[in-house]
Amino acid sequence: MQIQLQISIDDNFLLSLKEKKDEFIKQMVFHHALMLYRKGKLSLGKAAELAGYDKISFIQKLQHGEVIFDYENELTVQMATSADHLLTLMESR
Repeated sequence: MQIQLQISIDDNFLLSLKEKKDEFIKQMVFHHALMLYRKGKLSLGKAAELAGYDKISFIQKLQHGEVIFDYENELTVQMATSADHLLTLMESR
């Protein structure tokens, strides 16, 4: 079941942004889905679904300057080190 939401904004915003209503709405829903994902309220898949994308397309859109996964820096270093170690083991076989 889908629900319809309605908002009202002054048309000067769309004129200033040089955007069409449909594109403005799509971007607004995308950014809200992204915010809910960042807050941990939606999974990546559910955020993609809310924004009207499949998971891969949502990730690709996020790759344009967005952080996809919120890992601590130390964990990221450990993951990279483990991956390097695994590659070294695989190459030695």
